[in-house]
Amino acid sequence: MRALLLKWFLNTLALWLVSELYAGVSFAPGSTLADYLVAGLVLGLANALIRPFLLLLTLPLNLLTLGLFTLVVNALVLWLVAWATALNVQGFGGAFVGALLLSLVSFALNLLIQDAD
Repeated sequence: MRALLLKWFLNTLALWLVSELYAGVSFAPGSTLADYLVAGLVLGLANALIRPFLLLLTLPLNLLTLGLFTLVVNALVLWLVAWATALNVQGFGGAFVGALLLSLVSFALNLLIQDAD
């Protein structure tokens, strides 16, 4: 249970950091902490439930591009999260760059958490 809550917190923190670092991904004006937490939860659920299905569907394309198409799948998932929450993404290009930044920030946060253990 603790690990699940930690993942949720890290997703929320990563989304907030990306929205602060990159203008293509932002939260609606007047967003509250609850909006950030909902977006982090939806992102975690989308990564757990929808992303594997999309990766399976695009497996031939992923193999052809040596895995680089995964970045497109990540952008689609971020775009879907933006559609369902108070997160705003400026087109597919914004989703692509935002997903790339989100992956890097999440990776760095996970490294920090693992070093703390």
